Amino acid sequence: MRNERSIPESAAEFDYEKSVRKSEDRYVRKYLQVNKYLNRPLASLLVRAVFRTRITPNQLTYAAFIIGLGGSYFLFQGRPSALIVGGVLVQLSSIVDCADGMLARARDQKSEFGAYLDLFLDRVNEYFLVLASVVGFYKATGRLNILLLGLASLGLYFLQTTLFYLTKNFLKDANKGETAENRGWFLFLIFLFALINRIDLGIYVLAVSTVSANVALTYIFFRLKRT
Repeated sequence: MRNERSIPESAAEFDYEKSVRKSEDRYVRKYLQVNKYLNRPLASLLVRAVFRTRITPNQLTYAAFIIGLGGSYFLFQGRPSALIVGGVLVQLSSIVDCADGMLARARDQKSEFGAYLDLFLDRVNEYFLVLASVVGFYKATGRLNILLLGLASLGLYFLQTTLFYLTKNFLKDANKGETAENRGWFLFLIFLFALINRIDLGIYVLAVSTVSANVALTYIFFRLKRT
């Protein structure tokens, strides 16, 4: 019986097309998909390297989580040099996060627990990344208005996540990973704003996007009642 630690049959080779998600992302236009054009091609290099080893998809999920926490640590420092390191770790975490699902699909090792583990650790990572960015910026600049806006945006981000999954549950929508491109952009923008030392711009973008998303999700949910 195949289990998560099973190594593929000797004749098996890494198949990139099989490893990538077949369904199109619903929320990001095809030509703007950062995972499709940046993260997955880079992640495929890692998947090729570990494909014939005993490294499991879940171990890559944990690795992405730990790298993300490392990014949070450096973002929390608030210094320009630390922000660069933190931003690079955030983007590296995003790439490794693509690799876990790619490895699972390439080896036919997909599991329900693995899918939910990925979602679980992604949300924890996002919480610490935003919190570290906001507090780190406040430590570096003392701008209380940005601290308050950032904390409010953090709350709105997780309200958005809650409303999204409540709506999916109401619709009995069992699809997973359809917002992967959104998360890819979320982490890429943290990387970008950390690189140019403008975390404040990232907080403004987060505030506008989360308010818009919560309004849209609320509208969609109550519109479902009529349909």
